[in-house]
Amino acid sequence: MMATTHVFTGLAVVAPVAYLVPEFAVALAVGAIVGGLAPDFDLVLAHRRTLHFPVAGLAVAVPAVAVAAVAPSSPTLALAAVAVTAWLHAASDALGGGLEMDPWNDRTERAVYDHVRRRWIRPRRWIRYDGAPEDAAVAVALAVPTLVVFDGWLTSVIAGGVAISLVYALLRRRLVAWTPDWLE
Repeated sequence: MMATTHVFTGLAVVAPVAYLVPEFAVALAVGAIVGGLAPDFDLVLAHRRTLHFPVAGLAVAVPAVAVAAVAPSSPTLALAAVAVTAWLHAASDALGGGLEMDPWNDRTERAVYDHVRRRWIRPRRWIRYDGAPEDAAVAVALAVPTLVVFDGWLTSVIAGGVAISLVYALLRRRLVAWTPDWLE
């Protein structure tokens, strides 16, 4: 899935809490944005293995949520949002295609690495590849309700993310041809 889809997933998850306790909305949103993006910082390393924890991430997310529930503050809620969204990012990567630049060719059976079982989780291809039309639809569907809850500069960030998602989805299949050989 697109990084923006992961961010919108996190924002949608924290939106009900942000609605109930609006004084923590910015902390929750920033945490969700960071958590949605952070796992993909491993693009330059072993992508979907180095910073993706689809199973083990739950062991961090649950205690982080517990701490935030017992001692709610901007830092605890932001950290809980980071942990939950990063875990959701890693876990949901199994719903998409494989690791390759052109996953529509279904060449690999590696979606995301499970550090607990020490094996790759196979791609389910419910969302065929990042930037697929269904990925853009999910991103927009998740972003729209967050526009109701979050306001100010976050509205601009969400709207910008929707625009980036749609442009990326329009260009995604062409990007492979434009990518230098050394990146593949």
